[in-house]
Amino acid sequence: MTATPARMPGLFVGHGNPMNAIEENRWSQAQRALAGRLPRPRAVLAISAHWYVEGTLATGALRPETIHDFGGFPPELYSVQYPAPGDPALARRVVSLLGAGRASVTGDWGLDHGTWSVLRHLLPAADVPVVQLSLDAGLAPAEHLALGRALAPLRDEGILILGSGNLTHNLRHAFGAWHRGDAAAPPWAVAFDEAAARAASERDEAWLLGALEGEAGRLAHPTPDHWLPLLYVAGAAGPSDPISSPITGFDMGSLSMRSILVG
Repeated sequence: MTATPARMPGLFVGHGNPMNAIEENRWSQAQRALAGRLPRPRAVLAISAHWYVEGTLATGALRPETIHDFGGFPPELYSVQYPAPGDPALARRVVSLLGAGRASVTGDWGLDHGTWSVLRHLLPAADVPVVQLSLDAGLAPAEHLALGRALAPLRDEGILILGSGNLTHNLRHAFGAWHRGDAAAPPWAVAFDEAAARAASERDEAWLLGALEGEAGRLAHPTPDHWLPLLYVAGAAGPSDPISSPITGFDMGSLSMRSILVG
């Protein structure tokens, strides 16, 4: 990574299968290559699909726990630790930007696999402080986008805003394709992924906010948790930021692994 610039980028990463954290494959290699393009942040604010709860909460621990929030995987994955320090001051700064009435600091969470499985490749030394922000299940998409916009000043303070989810995330289809040995991405996944990438690059907020309302959106996202982190990155984008997709493709047939880089 290069030195911290005057303004940090924002980044949405498709994290996919937790095994990508320990396997040498296309996705782990692509994320390590992406790390070489990113400036070194002062800290990371991560918004993971896997902390989808009531309320907007920021982790305030000095040493956040590595959470293994999955089941049925080999012991090697459960042994992974990502011992990055926390940053209580950043957690308080996040709350101040969002407003104490809308957000609070908590010690009841750590870094779940949506965060550490990605950071293990982007920041393998685990020497950059990380704060994780929850997704409030009670908010509408426009409210999530507004929170991302409120967090945009962090980019001028050396903070990498990292959203972790997937642009398409239908696990029933993905597991079915995996069991069948079918690696081909279905047309509906390709179409939604391409439309989402186009909307992000063109700053088409109306499309991003309404994406899950139609049949195509419900097929791509039976639940909204893996979509919403993108709205934080989109909200934090500036009008002149270049927007690109440094990683593209599908895992397990229909899981989009596309990354969206802002700045």
